[in-house]
Amino acid sequence: MQSTPLPRLNRDRVSGLIFLLVCLIYGYQATQIQLFPGDEYEAFTARTLPYLLTAGGIIMSLLLIVMSPVTASSTNACAQQAADESSLDWRLLGAFVALMTAYGIGLTWLGFVLATSLFLLVGFWLLGERRKAVLFGASFPFVTVFWLLLTKVLDIYLEPGYLFLSL
Repeated sequence: MQSTPLPRLNRDRVSGLIFLLVCLIYGYQATQIQLFPGDEYEAFTARTLPYLLTAGGIIMSLLLIVMSPVTASSTNACAQQAADESSLDWRLLGAFVALMTAYGIGLTWLGFVLATSLFLLVGFWLLGERRKAVLFGASFPFVTVFWLLLTKVLDIYLEPGYLFLSL
């Protein structure tokens, strides 16, 4: 009887394991969210979305762990990994970190709709999209519909921004 060798860990599986651990911790933290009295009878509570995100993250991490190809660790794999890391676009990464920082600061001043729309617009532009119809059509209408859904349907408070409060 011949036994199969244990699957080896590779970068994808390690990433999947780390993501699984983060999802499990997030799921545990979601159980600690306080509910208002009577919320246990509601279909959608403050815990619903975190539970859905946890389940989706666990499923995605398990798929990443199971479906990643088995590769033997060798010097070629290390050389390939070093070549992949050297080809990363650090300038784009820095631009996105700066954009996320600006979004965090601008959210208080501009409000959810304008700050998020500008964030998506600039993010799409940084990723190489230059068509104005896509840039404006994918950012402002999407955020407006999302804002309407959250504020009017789910009655969730979103930051209006000092700019709109001063008008």
